[in-house]
Amino acid sequence: MSLSGALNTSVSGLRAQAAQIAAVSENIANATTTAYKTRGLAFQALVTGAQTRTGLSSGGVIFNSYQNIGKQGLVQATDNGTDIAINGNGFFVVTDELNALPSEFKYSRNGNFKTDAAGFLINNEGYYLLGQLTDDTGAVIATNNNDISSLSPIDVNSIGGTAQSTTVIRMDLNLPAEAAAADTFTNSIEIFDALGVAHSISITWTKNGANDWTATFSDPVQTNTGLVSGVIDTDSGTAGIQTDIDITFNGDGTVASFTPAITSLDITGWTTGAQNSTIALDLGTVGLADGLTQFSSSTANTGLEIFLIDQDGTRFGQLSSVSIDDNGLVTALFENGVRLPVYQIPIATFPNPEGLTPVAGTVYDENERAGNYNLRLPGQGNAGQIVASALELSTTDTSEEFNKMIVAQQAYSSAAQVVSTSDEMFQELISAVR
Repeated sequence: MSLSGALNTSVSGLRAQAAQIAAVSENIANATTTAYKTRGLAFQALVTGAQTRTGLSSGGVIFNSYQNIGKQGLVQATDNGTDIAINGNGFFVVTDELNALPSEFKYSRNGNFKTDAAGFLINNEGYYLLGQLTDDTGAVIATNNNDISSLSPIDVNSIGGTAQSTTVIRMDLNLPAEAAAADTFTNSIEIFDALGVAHSISITWTKNGANDWTATFSDPVQTNTGLVSGVIDTDSGTAGIQTDIDITFNGDGTVASFTPAITSLDITGWTTGAQNSTIALDLGTVGLADGLTQFSSSTANTGLEIFLIDQDGTRFGQLSSVSIDDNGLVTALFENGVRLPVYQIPIATFPNPEGLTPVAGTVYDENERAGNYNLRLPGQGNAGQIVASALELSTTDTSEEFNKMIVAQQAYSSAAQVVSTSDEMFQELISAVR
């Protein structure tokens, strides 16, 4: 090798070790960056005399930068309900433009999402989280949930307030066995129409004779006005309006029969303009003491003993917050206690995630080397699980990076010494020529 060849070789070493120090510096600087993947250098020796693009090689080293995109970082719990992490393969689908085309979508494992001023879930790198709209049961509405065009930015402000119509009334109460024929007892229950307006229904229990009672339901009245607000029918299959249910009991205090056998309340003509309601009545099981019973009163005064009267309707309530669970479901939480799933967060997987193109920070773009994406539900196929209220930590191991730095520093110093020696030898040669 010539003197100039030795100088060129040592310069290539300086370049390579300087790049290694730069990679180590970047890794250490991002030791606490969410979902950061460590960068490294791959070195390759140049053989003396080998043909290169610039001519014959004088030896040395070349290097390529790489990033271990698929490496799993530790998952750490947080106290933020919209923080999410992926434990396993895959990426969140994100975008930095709300109106971006599907071809412009990007991929990231940075799940540090919060709601911005416009109501969108956005991470600390300025990328919006994309999800698929769901129905009230959490099922994705799109016919093809593997189609990336089914994704849209998750917009919390688009979720309006909601009310829940009463669909079930459950009663667990005791009718006094010692009551005389024609004795009556009354109680009431509050229900809600589809608009969330509260109404009250009174129920009169009349003893007809031994083991025989009739429950008579009054038309509902609006709670805040006291005015009749609808028409009730306990048996829509029978001509005319039915407001009575006949209940017979066995000698052991359990229900023997209900007439009509299928008990429900059909309410029509709501004065609030709400749609008609059909409310199932859960009064217990024939032959069991799990609802209505007929036993003696446990107090000196004969009367109804109410253990439970419940219904599933709610008043109108505004959105109070959103949360994301381990299934990737974004759930809207309302002031009235209603919880509704609104978006599904899918996981995008690639055959070769190492082939993704780094865009900025922890954001990547697809290309041919990565292969075609697949959208999957969390945990489906080879897709990782979503961990709610958690973040994936950086994969940087600072102790390993310091070791790399020491080795690179020594190698850089040695290459610099070769440059210095080559310079001295050049000076001696020039002096000899003079």
